[in-house]
Amino acid sequence: MAKDAEKSSGAEADDWKEFVWNPRTHQFLGRTASSWGLILLFYLIFYVSLAGMFVLTMYIMLLTLDEYKPTYQDRLATPGLMIRPKGDSLEIVYSMKDTESWDHYVQTLDDFLAPYNNSQQVMNNDVCSPDQYFVQEDSGEVRNNPKRSCQFNRTMLEECSGIVDRYYGYRDGKPCILIKLNRVIGMFPGKNGVSPYVTCGAKKEDRDKIGELMYYPPNGTFNLMYFPYYGKKAQVNYTQPLVAVKFANVTLDTDVNVECKINSNAIKTQSDRDKFAGRVAFKLRINSN
Repeated sequence: MAKDAEKSSGAEADDWKEFVWNPRTHQFLGRTASSWGLILLFYLIFYVSLAGMFVLTMYIMLLTLDEYKPTYQDRLATPGLMIRPKGDSLEIVYSMKDTESWDHYVQTLDDFLAPYNNSQQVMNNDVCSPDQYFVQEDSGEVRNNPKRSCQFNRTMLEECSGIVDRYYGYRDGKPCILIKLNRVIGMFPGKNGVSPYVTCGAKKEDRDKIGELMYYPPNGTFNLMYFPYYGKKAQVNYTQPLVAVKFANVTLDTDVNVECKINSNAIKTQSDRDKFAGRVAFKLRINSN
């Protein structure tokens, strides 16, 4: 029995060696050199053809694209809002007496508003006519690029500009929050000369805690002259309009849940796909100690 097993094992080893290389037929892994050559040639031609088709398809697709404007825009009907500073998880929490707890908010606003300095705006952008769209059409195939942009001067934020009060009210428990509308190429956010505007309020349980709100520019308006937006490449110096909200006498030592939303006669304020479309919610807490 042991001898039979040894013979069987030896035969299997010989068969395996012969499969790897057969010296009689000069076959490697069951194929001759010419057979391997034909297979490799087939796959080489096959994959080169696939690569060529892919490159040709990408080239044809790129010919149809506009480098200044997306061919298709798959987006929500309502642009979103965002705040600055936004803190962690859209929470702005600090203590008035602890300078370090609010200093990073002030630094964030300083950095964010640096491009809005009047000197920068005068150098890069135009003084535009308010309450009307700044439309800059192309002339057929002739591109009207780069397109100009309207000035949004930092001083328009008044008490929330960081110029009147370099601490943006954080030291005194009267913080400023900046609100920006997300950019959407080609959007016209108002009809009949009516600009969209921002309003903020507290959720039902916090309505008696939010206190007086002050808006800059007046009425929290995104003026029509900053629209339409033509894209980063076509409108290189575009300055996004802002609205500042100052919380003049918010209740201290308690959480205040705030929601700000865009109001417009041309933008839907409700969306079945996103309940936060056109609005932003955040928590504000100012501790006295």
